[in-house]
Amino acid sequence: MRKRKMVRALLMLVCIFVLSACKKNVGTPEDNAVSDESSETEELAEDNDTYVFGFSGIDMENPYFITLESAIREVIEKEGYELITKDPASNPKDQEAQIEEMIREGIDGIFLCPVDWEAITPVLDTLKEANVRIINVDTQVKEMDYVDAYIGSNNVEAGYVCGEDLIERCPEGGKVAILECPTQNSINDRITGFEEAIAAAAKGFEVVERVDTNGEFEKALEAAKEILEKYPDVSAIMCGNDQLAVAAKTAVNLANLKTVVIYGVDGSPDIKKELKKADGQIAGTAAQSPINIGKTAAKTAVAMLNGEDYEREIFEEVFMIDKDNVEMYGVDGWQ
Repeated sequence: MRKRKMVRALLMLVCIFVLSACKKNVGTPEDNAVSDESSETEELAEDNDTYVFGFSGIDMENPYFITLESAIREVIEKEGYELITKDPASNPKDQEAQIEEMIREGIDGIFLCPVDWEAITPVLDTLKEANVRIINVDTQVKEMDYVDAYIGSNNVEAGYVCGEDLIERCPEGGKVAILECPTQNSINDRITGFEEAIAAAAKGFEVVERVDTNGEFEKALEAAKEILEKYPDVSAIMCGNDQLAVAAKTAVNLANLKTVVIYGVDGSPDIKKELKKADGQIAGTAAQSPINIGKTAAKTAVAMLNGEDYEREIFEEVFMIDKDNVEMYGVDGWQ
């Protein structure tokens, strides 16, 4: 957008100079009143300083991405810039089409959470050709060489703390099910960290089932139902995010199973409310802060486009929230 406005401004300035050269002063001074050309030129110069950013999350029905976008928008608009948001609704083809549309709308930079960390690669190339800066947020793309900066959580650590907590709760080991989403590298890292942790347990844990949920609640719910029918003696369900954990909790309640423990990642208000329930199956959530991630990403992007120094990789801290400490973080919002 900034580039397009500059071109328009230059064309108008050329027209102004041409008209000024052709104008003849005739008649009285009143007939030759000073025009508003100078003020119009000043307005155009100010307009040139406006950056336009795009935001492409994974699914804008997920409260995490709603909060992330809101935090980015707060910083961007406070700086006087514009943010265009589009919702691919977990569809990689829609994400590709929407990003191409934003390029045509003249974005200078994009905050990108890829629906599919591999399928996004051709779009990254298109963004580079259009000279759009790429701020990769929350979940990494596979080809990180395209990215100008990455801001997210330490997702391996998020999974690891869940695994450590499970070992304490189930020192004799047990059967474990996993609800994952291989197209999202953030979830891949969380599951990797979790498996690394339980592999170090003194007593063995057996992963009896793992299901690709595509990151969707309904698919996770059906998958969890099938897992519990097949393995009613499962000890724990590790979920790639809190939305999947809510689906697992629903399935456990429907099956009337009391001993299954469930882990999520995010630290969402919904999960924290579940943690306050005395008889809830949610054991804990590895919390991250979409507010901090969003604000850091936005500040990084502004510094980048202004030619200032910025960090290329920033990993926000994660930590376990469980029944013992949930009161510290509140249940009405994100930490």
